[in-house]
Amino acid sequence: MNKIFLIAIIFLISNSVFSQTERQNFKIMFYNVENYFDLEDDPEKADEEYLPGGIRAWNASRYYTKQANISKVISAVGGWQPPAIIGLCEVESDRAMSDLTTKSPLKNLGYKYIHYESPDFRGIDVAMMYQRDQFHPNYSEPVHVRFSSSASTTRDILYVRGTVTATDDTLHVFVTHWPSRLGGELESEERRVDVAKILRGKVDSIFNVQPSANIVIMGDFNDHPSNTSILNVLDANPLNEGFEPEKLYNLSFRLEEQGKGSHKFQGEWGMLDQIIVSGNLLDPSNSISATVQDMHVFDADFLLEDDKAFLGKMPRRTYLGMSYKGGFSDHLPVYVDLWY
Repeated sequence: MNKIFLIAIIFLISNSVFSQTERQNFKIMFYNVENYFDLEDDPEKADEEYLPGGIRAWNASRYYTKQANISKVISAVGGWQPPAIIGLCEVESDRAMSDLTTKSPLKNLGYKYIHYESPDFRGIDVAMMYQRDQFHPNYSEPVHVRFSSSASTTRDILYVRGTVTATDDTLHVFVTHWPSRLGGELESEERRVDVAKILRGKVDSIFNVQPSANIVIMGDFNDHPSNTSILNVLDANPLNEGFEPEKLYNLSFRLEEQGKGSHKFQGEWGMLDQIIVSGNLLDPSNSISATVQDMHVFDADFLLEDDKAFLGKMPRRTYLGMSYKGGFSDHLPVYVDLWY
């Protein structure tokens, strides 16, 4: 009897020691939510399509369904623990973000958000949500984008600096949504290169002060990891052999090589939604870090439907053309697990 008791005590002590040394998760997610518009008219933006009485018949029921769908995705990605940080794009307004965090099924999860109105002509912006008990922002700003050969406008880049609560590490986060390929990939490339140059400049300004800075860049780049704008201009590289703290590494390369994607166009999956980190976040001796295997595309069955034109599966959208389907988005979310 004493022997059994002794074994039980040893097991409990061992289990306690293991639980104390087991690394904890800090999840960062990005999601292009596809046209998350509120119900109010902004006279300075071209939001007429998504107004009650507009051509898409946007109404309160569809607005609340959109919120519920976004909430379902965020909850599913988080599992038992909600994502610590969530980058979003194609969000119209502060009102839309307020409703999402306080009136949707997410209201009990304690999310706060950061959002700035941008000069995008349709009024769609980027935003960031965060768990107050996991991340504490202490500075944020919109980074304006000016094109080298055009007076047109696009979304700002969102920059947030804050502290990871569990480790007291400073984390620099960029959320971005680059110009689309409308008009052709090559014809529109210069606009994405312009954004890449501006973003690279902000990254360099951080590295100049702190070469071992923890940087996360996430967004819908409307380019693939190997395109010039990302690989050469932003200088976000695949992780092949080793890493350097003051360089950027694109965790999305591995997924693209595996044939995975976050967006489907004419039957082909593409890795338009990406997460890029500084080398310091790949150092296992750092107090918070990740590996290239820690990035994923979230492709749960409920986010997909049959692709009747090109076979296989495709994202289940809110609208297919002008027809309302009540789905989620034309993009799949991506996420990375950091560990501490």
